[in-house]
Formats: sequence, structure tokens, C-alpha cells
Amino acid sequence: MIRIGLRDARAHFGRFVMSIIAIALGVSFVVGSFCFREMMNNQVDQMMASNSDADVYVRGSQEQKDGSMAFGASGSSGSGSSGSSGSDSSGSSGSSSGSDSSSKTYNRIDVDLTDTIGKVDGVKTAEAVYQVSGLVLVNKAGNAVSTMGGTTTSLGLADGTWRSATLTKGRWAENKQEIALHAFAAETAGLTVGDTTKLVYPDGVTDVKVVGLFDTSSSQAGAIIIGLAPEVAKDYFQQQSGQVGTARYLSVYGSANGGRPLSVEQQQVLADRINAALPKDSKAKAVTGQSVRDDNAESTKKALGFVQPLILIFAVIALFVGSFIIANTFSMIVRESMRGYALLRSIGASPAQVFVTVVVQAIVLGLVGSVIGIGLGWAMVKGIVALMAQMGTPMTGSSDPSATDMLIGLVVGLLVTLLGAALPAQRAAMAPPIQAMNETVNPEKPVWPRGLAGTAMIALGAVSWLWCWRIAVANGEGVAVSSWGWLNDWSSELGTGWPLGIGAALIVLGVIVAGPAWVAPAGTVLGWIPAHVFRVTGRLASRNLQRQKRRTSNTAAALFVGVAIVSCLGVVASSAKASVAGIVDSGLKSDFSAMSASDGRIPDDAIEAIRKTDGVGSVSQSRMLMGVTYGSGDDETAAMTFAEQPSLFTDVFAPVTHEGDADRALRDGELVVGITVAKDNGWKVGDTVTVNGRQVVVDEEATAKAQQEYQDQVKAKVDGLSTEAQQLLAAGDAAGAQAKMAEAQQAGEDAKKVDPSTLVKTKTETTHVKVRIGAIIENSVYRSMVLMNDETAGKIANQYTMFTIMLFVNAAHGQDLGELKTRLVDAVKPYYVVNVQTREEFKSTMSTMVDQILLVLYALLALSIVIAVFGIVNTLALSVSERTKEIGLLRAIGTSRAQIRGMLGIEAAIIAVFGTVMGMVVGVAAGAVIRAVYESNGLSTLSVPWNQLGVFLVLSILVGLAASISPATRALRQPVLDAVASE
Repeated sequence: MIRIGLRDARAHFGRFVMSIIAIALGVSFVVGSFCFREMMNNQVDQMMASNSDADVYVRGSQEQKDGSMAFGASGSSGSGSSGSSGSDSSGSSGSSSGSDSSSKTYNRIDVDLTDTIGKVDGVKTAEAVYQVSGLVLVNKAGNAVSTMGGTTTSLGLADGTWRSATLTKGRWAENKQEIALHAFAAETAGLTVGDTTKLVYPDGVTDVKVVGLFDTSSSQAGAIIIGLAPEVAKDYFQQQSGQVGTARYLSVYGSANGGRPLSVEQQQVLADRINAALPKDSKAKAVTGQSVRDDNAESTKKALGFVQPLILIFAVIALFVGSFIIANTFSMIVRESMRGYALLRSIGASPAQVFVTVVVQAIVLGLVGSVIGIGLGWAMVKGIVALMAQMGTPMTGSSDPSATDMLIGLVVGLLVTLLGAALPAQRAAMAPPIQAMNETVNPEKPVWPRGLAGTAMIALGAVSWLWCWRIAVANGEGVAVSSWGWLNDWSSELGTGWPLGIGAALIVLGVIVAGPAWVAPAGTVLGWIPAHVFRVTGRLASRNLQRQKRRTSNTAAALFVGVAIVSCLGVVASSAKASVAGIVDSGLKSDFSAMSASDGRIPDDAIEAIRKTDGVGSVSQSRMLMGVTYGSGDDETAAMTFAEQPSLFTDVFAPVTHEGDADRALRDGELVVGITVAKDNGWKVGDTVTVNGRQVVVDEEATAKAQQEYQDQVKAKVDGLSTEAQQLLAAGDAAGAQAKMAEAQQAGEDAKKVDPSTLVKTKTETTHVKVRIGAIIENSVYRSMVLMNDETAGKIANQYTMFTIMLFVNAAHGQDLGELKTRLVDAVKPYYVVNVQTREEFKSTMSTMVDQILLVLYALLALSIVIAVFGIVNTLALSVSERTKEIGLLRAIGTSRAQIRGMLGIEAAIIAVFGTVMGMVVGVAAGAVIRAVYESNGLSTLSVPWNQLGVFLVLSILVGLAASISPATRALRQPVLDAVASE
């Protein structure tokens, strides 16, 4: 029986082509998703090994709540791919990046602990490596350098600072006018040692010289890494973070292996020694470098975990439709071979043996499709890696599929094939021999039970969506979901995600289950126009579809799923664009906005240049306060806090007031609180809250001490050189004595040229100010913010802990906006990072960002269309096979070849439109629900992209017509008499 199955597989191989393609596509996405995930994980591990390469890290000993980490409190937003050695005081290569909710944060520690740590036996170096974000490098052509791989990251680097960084040419930077570049950054910018360029620091543009090139032991995935002088990096870090003298991590290199990395056991021994030496009141703890790398890698991998499910969506669609194609293919094979199977049964073959003959064919099909799919998946990942490298994000992680990946792909392909072939194989095995000999066709079972079951599932899904919407409304308005306490508690635990997802799953499955029951009414409605335009072929096509309702519905399911996903996200995207446009049109009053294209901070010189531009009437600054918290103790909470000019609500943005007078409150120095913040904390107008902030001020005592120490060092050096000169003169070496005296004189002159600011020491002072809440506003832009005027902000923060992230510019009366825009662009051009936009351009920017996301959705739609074409072709081929005699009779009584083609084309078009319409209805409904659920997050306007949906509908008709070509050609290829005599 196995030999018979193999022989049949060889004989029917031509019919397997479409099934093989469907299985290969599905398996390719499955294998590709696993390969891509493993490549990304491998890349993360490589980068953590090089970027967080310290043997031991010293961090705080007290874990902090998320709420106690105020926005910006950690300084720069380093990440594992930033090129940091992991000891940066912003958080050890991303431990503070906040990319994953499972990341833990600890109290900051004193950087002076490096002195204590450095004296521990086995410690080679101990220091804090400062990381600065938002700097912009200018390339040789005079343009800002950027890549798809990430933002520019700048580190304070010197000999021994970063073990995995190898200086390949030149030296490390020593002052603000010098930089060292990572090899990839130098190549991207077209710079080398000795070249001069510009670097945009947070406080403005500076001419710099490239004095060194360095490389790292792993690819940095397209990040631009700049090596700064350590003191320069420290100064800018302190400006960005508002933190002076503290760090989240101190990195320690051990001396046991002569500069090579320590083993995990050696790391633990060194960490124990350091813990024994740390002062008890230091609130610090030493941990192994490997534990930090593992934690950071896990956090980063979780943050990238969305990629694999995204790819698997394509796999599910391909395999889902592939199973139907396989079922149709084997239905055709079984039908054509039914007399042969009856003959086998009549000579003694058991039903199980007949079943095996069909299963053997399915196994051959599954193996061939899976092997091809594994190769396609591998090629797909290789192509993605090549494309990423071309776009400036080179990856060095292994992209080869593992044995497990290939086994998973093989098993998935075989299982889907066997499931698809199971029912036809059962039909072949269980059909009575006499019936099989006569090829008697059993009537299709009633579909109304499936209609009832599917409708019930859709109703349950709708109830789940209604519940989700109610939870969102209750959260937004601060009211109960229902009058039942247990339901309120349950709703609070679930949130909106679960009801939304469960509702979507129930509705999608319900439509698929109920689909066969809808074929008859859908055929009548959708076939009305063809039946009246093409009276004969249109009516025949509409009736033919109702013969096999399950098959018709299953074929339409391919387009249904793809179109539903794309339509849903299309509604969300269109609503997002409409909401942004609505905010700008109804709320934004200023003529222009200006923002930074780097880390968000606008240089002070650029602000001044805009103010001085001819034709500017007013400029309003929006400044972010770093590390602000509210309340105290367990009730302490954080919120994004901004300092605004009193003219904000009159000249820039119209407030949507929930309570109080926003304009008066801002002018009177009171807090204007977003409604989300107010509800989260139970605040109302009239409440007084404690605002906690930080100010970086000059430490007079430490500065005086530093100046005295420097003077003592210079005096000691001059005195030493003078003593040596006297000794040489006494020994009769007049020339040597003269040289020493010249050296002493030069030392004194050099001391006079030292920048006094380098000897200024600063400290961070905590501020606590009680402020009254004057208004609560509902603007979607400000819902999660707290606003105050500049006077109040000055009591809480200062220039080191507060910086401008956005400007709103109004033209003077009578100014031509086009000409003023040109002057503004010219004014900020020397600063490279400032982008000036009109209101229409601002809306267009938001739309462009949304459209880029939609490209992925269109790829999903394209896949659905390709697979749907295979499904429709397969279904029509089976239908033609079953209706061979009927089509022959139609041709015998005078039906033309064009009419036969038209009949099959209309059948295919109705199937495609049926799936598309179901997908659009479900997708638009889902998009509307998502918009309503997330209304408080800014999706204030529902917008249905009718033009896009119309294109989908027209495209579905074209897909159906294209899919009918091959089956129609096959139907017309057979001579009329042969077709009539076929049954």
C-alpha cells in the first residue's frame, strides 16, 4: 500500500504544485521567524559581551519603584547597542532604558566609591563611564550623520575605559575640540584621523578634530559611537541628567588574567572582596558582570520579542489557507481515484490500508513543501540581513537555521498537510465499494447548525468588545464598570487588552464557522449585478457557488483574514492621522513649531537665532524638567513636567478645560494638570501638592578646595624644577640648569592658561516646593503632563535640570508666512538638528510616520492576495473536475468558450468579493472599537479610509478574474465529447 501511495504521489505530482507553494510559504515564515529571533538574540548577546564587558559592576543595593524614577532621572537613555561599556552612569548599557517593564532600577551611588574599590586586591580599574545622548556628528559633506540603526551615542573614553574597544589609529580625545570615532561612524561620515568637522553638542555647534579611530569586538548594529574626552562627557552628562557625583553603575576590571576577562567564578570572588570593602552606609553592592549582562540581554530580547509574532502572522495565514488548498487538492485526487480505491477494497484491502495510500501522498507533499520552505525561510532571513546592512544596520549574529528550527518547520509542514488530507483520506477509506464504483456523490450536509454556532460566537465577541469599551470609559472617567463589585475587580485586573483580544478571536472564528451559512444569501446579493448583466453565465455562476458552501466559504477565508487585519489597522492609522490633524487644526494656534531631530533638546544658540529672525512676533518655549516627582514617601509619584510661558493657552494651544481656569492658573504660578495624571493621583483643583526637583549649583567649598589643590600642585612642580635647576648649576651644568628654569617658567605660564571652569565643582540640591493645582485639562497632548510657568519652575529646577524641547513661533502681524519660513530655516541651518515646520507640515510628518507603518500591512495584504489566488484557483479546479460532464453539455448545446470563461470568472470574483467584504466589515468594526478604547490616548477622531477600502474591493474582483484563467483554460482544453462521456 505504501508503494501504491508513492506511485500515486508521482502520478499526481502536477496537482500538488499549488499545495507545495502554500506549504513552502507557511514553513518559510515559521523557519524565518525562528531564525530571525535567534539572530537578534545572538546579536544582543554579542553586543552585551562587548558593550557591558566589565568583570564586576557596583550598583545601588536598594531596588526602587518605577514611580520613583522620575522621567529623565537616569540621564541619557543608553541601550545595549549604544556602545557603552556598561558602566555608564546612565544605567549600564540600557538597564535604565526602560524598554522592558521587568528591568530593575536601584538607588544611585557615589562615584567617589571608585577610590575605595580601586584599592581592593585584584582590581585593575574602577570608574564611571559617562554616556551622553543626542549629539549629532556632521559628515564630510556637511550633513548630519544618521542611520537606521539608532541614535548617536557619545562616551567618555580613555585608555582602559572600555576593554572591548581597540584604538586602531591615533589617540583618544583630550578636550571638547577633539573626538575619536568608531570605525563604522568614521566610514559612514567619510572621516578619518586628522579631519576636522562639526559636532552638535547640547549647547551648540563646535568645530572638532578627529584624533583617533577605534573598533569593537562586535557589530554595533548601525549605531554611531563617538568617543569624547572623559571630563567633557561627564560635564554634559551632568547637564542632561541633573545628577552630580552619583552613578547607577560603576564598572570594575579585574587584574587576575592580565587584562583578559575574568571567568564567572573569578568575577564572584572579586565581587565578594569589593562588597567586604564597601562602607556599610554606601548603599552599594557589587555584582558579577555576567549577571548584569544576562539581565540586560533578557530585557532587550523581551523588547524585541514582537518581531517573531509579527512574522508568524504571515505563517498562520499561509498555513491556514494552505490546509484548505491541500484539502481541495486531495478531494480532487480522491474523486478521480475513487474507482481505484473501490477496486482495492473489493480485492480485500481494508479501509485503513486505503487511508494509508492517501496519507503517504500527503507525507510526500508535506516533506517536499517543508524542505523548500526551510530553504526559503533561510533565504528570507539572509535577504533581511543584507537589506539591513544596505540601510546602515549591519548584523553579525548568526542567521543560519538550527537543527531545531528545521525540525519545527518540517513538523509544522507535515502536520498541516496531514490535517488537510485527513478528511479526503477518510472519505476514500470509508466509502462503500459499490458506491465508489458508481462515483455516487453524497449531498452536502446542512450548514444551518454552523450558522447558528458562528452567530453565537460573533455575539459573544461583540459582548467582549462592549465590555472592553466599558472598561476604557470607566478608567477614563474614574467611574465603576458596573454595579457589581466582583465584575469591577475582575475588569481592573484584566484591563482592556484581554477583552479586546478575546472579542477579536471570537468574531474572526465565528465568521469562519458561520461562513457556509452565508454563502447562499451572499451569492444572491453579490450575484445580482452579474445575473442581470450576464443573464445566463451570471445566474449559473451564482448557483454553482451554492453547491459546495463549505468549500466556497473556506476559499474566501484567506482574503477574509488578511483584509480584516489590514482594514482594522487601516482604520486605526487613518484615525491616528485624523486625530493629529484635528488637534493641530482645532488647538494649535502658532504659525510654526520647532523641535530637535536628535535627543529633543534645542541648543540655546538656536533659540536665540530664531528669536532674532526678522518677522518673528513671539516665541514660546516648552522646557522639560528632569527628575520631578510629586508627594513624598509611599505616595511619591512621577509625571512628565514642563515649564511654559504664560502665553501658552492664548498664543499657542487652546485648552480643553475639565476643571478650573487653565490660562489664569498658569499665569498665577499654579499647576495645570493633565486629566490622566489627576485621576491617577486623585487630585482636584484646589489641592496643594509637594513638587520635588533638583538644582545643580556650584559647591563653593569643593571648588575652593580644588583650586587650592591645583595651585599646590603647580607650586610643588615649579619648586621641584627650580630645586633641580639649582642642583645642576651647583654641579656646573649651566645649560641643564637653564633648561630646567625654562621648564619651570613654562609650567607657571601653562597654569595661567587653565580654564577656571574646569576647577569648578558642583553639587545637586533637592528642592521641595508646595504648589496649588489651579486647573485640570483634557487636551490629548497634555493628558499625561503637568505644566507650570517659568517662575514656579525656577524654584524647582535650574538650567542644568531643565531644557527646551520645543518652540512655538508666531509671525508678526502682516508677515508673509512663506518668506518667514525660509528665514527661519536659514537661521537654524548652522545647528543641523533643529527642524522648523508649519502646521500643515507638522500634520504631514505625522501622516508619513503612520504610512511607513502601513507598509508592513500592505505586505500582509499582498501575501493574503497571493495565497487567495492559489485557493480560488484550487477551488475552481476542483469544481471544474466535478462538473466536467456539465461543462461539456453546456458547450454541446451552444455555450461559447467566452461564456464558460465568464461563468468561471464570475464565480471566482464572487468568492473574492465575499471574503473581502467580510474582512472589511470585521476589520472596520475592530478598528472602530480600538479607536474608542484608546480615545483617551489621543485617538479622538474616528476616520474610515473609504478610498482604501474601495481599492481593496476592486482589487478583489481583479484577483478573482485572474484566478479563474487557469481553471477555465483547463475546462476548455478537454474535447466536448470526451467531457460529456466522462461520467
